[in-house]
Amino acid sequence: MSEFGPALEVRDATGLNLAVVRSRYNEHITSGLAAGAVGYLDQAGAIYRVYEAPGTFELPLVSQKVLDAGHDGVVALGAVIDGETDHYEHVAHRASEGLMRVMLDTGKPVAFGVLTVRQEKHALVRSQAGPGNKGAEAAAAVVETALLLRDLG
Repeated sequence: MSEFGPALEVRDATGLNLAVVRSRYNEHITSGLAAGAVGYLDQAGAIYRVYEAPGTFELPLVSQKVLDAGHDGVVALGAVIDGETDHYEHVAHRASEGLMRVMLDTGKPVAFGVLTVRQEKHALVRSQAGPGNKGAEAAAAVVETALLLRDLG
């Protein structure tokens, strides 16, 4: 069993060059997501670099640029929390669409590690250390997908 819990298998990511792109907005949440992602990538033996974007809305553009620069995949991390306006809906939807487009346009995996929650306490639970950390889960998803794509040639 890994430090991430029994359900999250740590795969051998030796030779993968990955990026973690983290939103600085809601940093008290995204820093926990990044710690989970980096912890997983360290255990998996991946080469990686962490990049910071100002917010979740900017994740697709930064992700596209780091993939164009040669990374094999991206773990995109952010937190969008419902508020008093429709801003939450627009940012969450556009970030999701944008990251999917980057993945399909580049042919490289982009893990959607963006928490979209109604209450901040839900994001805090999902970004804390240990089993259930969504940053670690996103890192596991990008590693597994990158390895599958490598095998498919």
